[in-house]
Amino acid sequence: MSLLSLRDVRFSFGGEPLLDGVDLEIDMGERIGLLGRNGAGKSTLMKIMAGEIAPDEGLVKPANGVRIARLIQEVPDGSDHTVSEVIAGGAADADLDEWQIERAVEVVLSRMSLDGTDRFATLSSGMKRRTLLARALVLEPGILLLDEPTNHLDIESISWLEGFLKAYQGTLVFVTHDRVFLQSLATRIIEVDRARLFDWTCDYNTFLKRKQQALDAEEKQNAAFDRKLAEEEVWIRQGIKARRTRNEGRVRALVKMRDERRQRREKLGNVRMQAGEAERSGRLVIETKNLTFTYGDGQQPVVQDLSMLITRGDKIGIIGPNGTGKTTLLKLLLGDLEPTSGSVRHGTNLEVIYFDQLREQINEEQTVAENVGEGQDTLLINGKSKHVIGYLQDFLFTPERARRPARYLSGGERNRLLLARIFKRPSNVMVLDEPTNDLDTETLELLEELVADYSGTLLLVSHDRAFLNNVVTSTLAFEGDGVVKEYDGGYDDYVRQRGEQSAVHSEPDPPTTKVERTTASPDRKPAKLSFKEQKELEALPEQIHELEQEVAELHEQMASPTFFKQEGSVIADVNARLQELNSQLETLFARWETLETRQT
Repeated sequence: MSLLSLRDVRFSFGGEPLLDGVDLEIDMGERIGLLGRNGAGKSTLMKIMAGEIAPDEGLVKPANGVRIARLIQEVPDGSDHTVSEVIAGGAADADLDEWQIERAVEVVLSRMSLDGTDRFATLSSGMKRRTLLARALVLEPGILLLDEPTNHLDIESISWLEGFLKAYQGTLVFVTHDRVFLQSLATRIIEVDRARLFDWTCDYNTFLKRKQQALDAEEKQNAAFDRKLAEEEVWIRQGIKARRTRNEGRVRALVKMRDERRQRREKLGNVRMQAGEAERSGRLVIETKNLTFTYGDGQQPVVQDLSMLITRGDKIGIIGPNGTGKTTLLKLLLGDLEPTSGSVRHGTNLEVIYFDQLREQINEEQTVAENVGEGQDTLLINGKSKHVIGYLQDFLFTPERARRPARYLSGGERNRLLLARIFKRPSNVMVLDEPTNDLDTETLELLEELVADYSGTLLLVSHDRAFLNNVVTSTLAFEGDGVVKEYDGGYDDYVRQRGEQSAVHSEPDPPTTKVERTTASPDRKPAKLSFKEQKELEALPEQIHELEQEVAELHEQMASPTFFKQEGSVIADVNARLQELNSQLETLFARWETLETRQT
């Protein structure tokens, strides 16, 4: 059953359209991940769905009686209301009696384990986000819109939200940069790309494969079109033959091709960020002995008796609930804060760059170029001179955007600006405090690749589980009462090792005076494959290849500018076949993974 229909929707802010004749049907029970680059129009599309802004053209039609609620991206500060009052605000425009609103608030308070008497302003960011989610849910909307719901949450809060939304019976449409969250929740991917919507009925990991195939097909098609256009341009310049009556059709076709080429919106370039690297540091980077820090006499230590050694090339992730002291630990390690007791020793030749999650280093009134150039038109990047505008283009800032004040940037663009600002400086120690907030997934993956290839030392505070898994070599975890413990590997390794500790120890570990390294025991191997299963495994790659070839052919059809001008039944048949193929591929990939795991 369709809960919301968009038909031929168009919207722009005066320049090129953000949405150009898009269609969308949202059905009951779907969990839709909305993807696209920063500035592509995802938040605008959600506001149009919610009825907060009207499209320039087109139809937005909810089913009769369907309520739509949107969880905003920003968490408001300074509210003096109680949690109950904030939640009740979500029903302010409803035609309900006061007792009905009170009852609805009580139900959602119980459902989400909230205390209605708490003051909103005193809550942690995770509990504020939970309260705002309760506000959006108080009237039991048919469609819930979530714009970056994991931003500024710690991993514990993200895990709670993920579990809650998995059990939620309504329809979800959400924007997120958290790839684990996206893979766990989304049953359908809608991508906003160059003012159009692309519908992928699959999970996120499958989408990545299909998307690359579609881009490859589009590139081939555009190259063939451009070759044909070039040939026709040569022909028309031959002169008199082209003006003969019998060639008028060919001339009209050329005019049409020129118009089609002008209207093409090219795929945006890729971020090509690179970090300037200084001379190698000494082998010792940072050493702490019995490091302890408190904010005052009688207060609980933020860090207690931390002894650890960081050597050149280590990549260390730092995790823990919000407010436990992750940023404080960074400042202690860098010497920006004096410890209450214990010591911090630095090695030789350290060149540090620091990404600050609070964006304190951005001057809002200066242009993007001025923020990076700091009075200079050219920069020296890894020994090569580069104009500041050209350097910013590597971070996807057009020349026009680079000359605008920083206050006009979106959240993702502000992050890219700060990355451009710090990466121009040579370093051998990189400190990143929540660098992934607001970045689109493509930029995030490129940042991940840069950090993984960085030859220096990394200190990383992040709530992004995939980023931690793919980058860090060890994880520092805040475990309460100022105790910090080290685990080998990324976030998933930390979770596994914690689980093994819980199974081994009947009582909690006592406080430790130094960082402990914990390693995992080997997993038991499953039963070997039978002869029949071995043959099945050998045949799977060819079966998958054949289905993927058919998927690529369908995507090539859909990439054609004339595809959506066909009869609706033709488009529906192609979409149905694509959905069937994707379902078959998911089954085959799952079976392949199962058999491969057992074989090894």
